[in-house]
Amino acid sequence: MPTQPLSQKEIEDRLRELPGWSLDGDRITRRYELADHFAATALVVHAAQIQQELNHHSDLTLGYNTVAVSVNTHSAGGITEKDFELAERVEAVAPGHGAR
Repeated sequence: MPTQPLSQKEIEDRLRELPGWSLDGDRITRRYELADHFAATALVVHAAQIQQELNHHSDLTLGYNTVAVSVNTHSAGGITEKDFELAERVEAVAPGHGAR
């Protein structure tokens, strides 16, 4: 069964569970500010590993000490549970942001 896009209300409800994440058009996004470039690069590597495990990929933008994550499910034409699973997993490995 194909993945179905979430309703606007479902997206808003799920975003309340992910502080720092927001809706930007047809994507959920988050910008992390980290201690330095090494920490930001490490987060990108961790996020890439999570994406490989889930076979679901986001746009990652690496700055000096920042990482921006932007995700949706292209094949479903919107935001799905897969996007929130990826967001939750990235949040969990972000230094100072998630669980250890």
